[in-house]
Amino acid sequence: MSGTARCDGGSGGVSRRGFLAGTGSILGAAVLSGPAIAAQPRAAVRATAAPIGDGARVPVLVIGTGYGGSVAALRMAQAGVDVHMVEMGMAWDTPGADGKIFANTTKPDNRSFWLRTKTKQPLSNFLGFPIDKDVPKYTGILDAEEMGGIIVYQGRGVGGGSLVNGGMAVTPKRANFGAVLPSVNPDEMYGTYYPRANAGLGVGLVNPDWFETAPCYQYARVGRKHAQRSGFPFVFVPDVYDWAYMEQEQAGTVPKSALDGEILYGNNYGKKSLQKTYIAQAKATGRVSITPLHRVTSVAPASGGTYSVTIEQLNTDGSVAATKGVTADRVFFAAGSVGTSKLLVKLKATGVLPNLNGEIGQGWGDNGNVMCGRANHLWDPTGKVQASIPCGGIDNWDAGGAFAEVAPLPTGIETYASFYLSITKNPHRAQFSWNAAANRVDLNWQTAWKQPSIDMAKSIFDKINAKEGTIYRTDLFGTYKIWGDHLTYHPLGGAILNKATDNYGRLYGYPGLYVIDGALIPGNTSVNPFVTITALAERNIENIIARDL
Repeated sequence: MSGTARCDGGSGGVSRRGFLAGTGSILGAAVLSGPAIAAQPRAAVRATAAPIGDGARVPVLVIGTGYGGSVAALRMAQAGVDVHMVEMGMAWDTPGADGKIFANTTKPDNRSFWLRTKTKQPLSNFLGFPIDKDVPKYTGILDAEEMGGIIVYQGRGVGGGSLVNGGMAVTPKRANFGAVLPSVNPDEMYGTYYPRANAGLGVGLVNPDWFETAPCYQYARVGRKHAQRSGFPFVFVPDVYDWAYMEQEQAGTVPKSALDGEILYGNNYGKKSLQKTYIAQAKATGRVSITPLHRVTSVAPASGGTYSVTIEQLNTDGSVAATKGVTADRVFFAAGSVGTSKLLVKLKATGVLPNLNGEIGQGWGDNGNVMCGRANHLWDPTGKVQASIPCGGIDNWDAGGAFAEVAPLPTGIETYASFYLSITKNPHRAQFSWNAAANRVDLNWQTAWKQPSIDMAKSIFDKINAKEGTIYRTDLFGTYKIWGDHLTYHPLGGAILNKATDNYGRLYGYPGLYVIDGALIPGNTSVNPFVTITALAERNIENIIARDL
């Protein structure tokens, strides 16, 4: 979810009060387990001290520092290629006044949202009360980008979406893969690139024995019981959290992170974001430099087969401090599905890259995301202290088209509630288009297109409610509103593999331009998408290095 593209042409035990201020930012996103992480808030790698300069010439420029861009940078650096990455968000390597890099979920501040003066939390209400609050305008970590009929939540900073997701690292069932990436050989993905991605990301699984007694996962055990009583399989889901650290959190021997509710505004200790995995390895090669708070606005053909890249340097209030011109031999678009798609649509429509084909901007989907909550009976409490990292889900994909993450609500008080983020087989796809009058890129997604997702999620939760004698919560997403159908955490598509690009991400019409992020995936992965984005990037960059570099 890293975004560095600018396309609109403009500048750029908790108290009840604390609980209401931050509740809504919990619900979201979402094998080799590494050693426990040292108990210091850290981002593991600092961005380069010297930002990219005006007039610079670079062999490779990567726009964005999310999953695809980080894979590409590491593998090219290991192949001996110098790489410069530019990131629209901040470095997130310096503690704030509270001594921590990232803000606590229940106490959002200027670090929490990207250039907003009021929070825009996924869960907007609780017990009839709105919970959003005023915050200073700042280049914060979570962008709630409103596009037509949907809000797209994206990470802003070095590490992209890995900074703000729940870390659920799910490989799709092989039987479903043909619908995810129909032009890609599943044998190579499941034999080589998914294992490589899982290893690189540091994916691990909760210890099932520990899970059975850990107080912080009472909510997940309740979710499992209800699923199984209604005949649905409950599955443990891998994650990139350091599970050894999680067990130490529960034991009270290290500073709390997941058990302090940290998730959507960053995680200070236990989560293995890209800053601690791919980006750290890339920096260690000595061949990768990263410049934060820089936004790419144009990529134009230049002499000798190079590209002239225009970049705006941002202040933390979003204003433009300087505009720079850089020459790159090759450019990788890795600004996330929305960022990459918007920039390419703009460049095609305004005549900068007119030879991009008609598939640019097509095939965008929301991964079928929809949310809901259920009110449990008093004999099914979900726990006062809940780990913010989900570790299980309800699989009804084959029968009903839905996979539901059993999500936490770690508020510090007992809510007697179960919450879910569902991924569904929603068939609708939107397209980006250039709005010349407004000087921006629009997305034609319609809120009504969420109805198939709601119906598929109901295939699980209507049955559970009927079995348990429970009801849906109606106080979480507005007044008497059951479904969180206004958002996605998983934007995918807009530059579809083997349509807008060749089968490895090369943009047609422009040798040396590549797409290497979630924009390549046609709208749905059947599970949380970042492992697939990472594995596809591993596959594509291997081919690009072998043939183009």
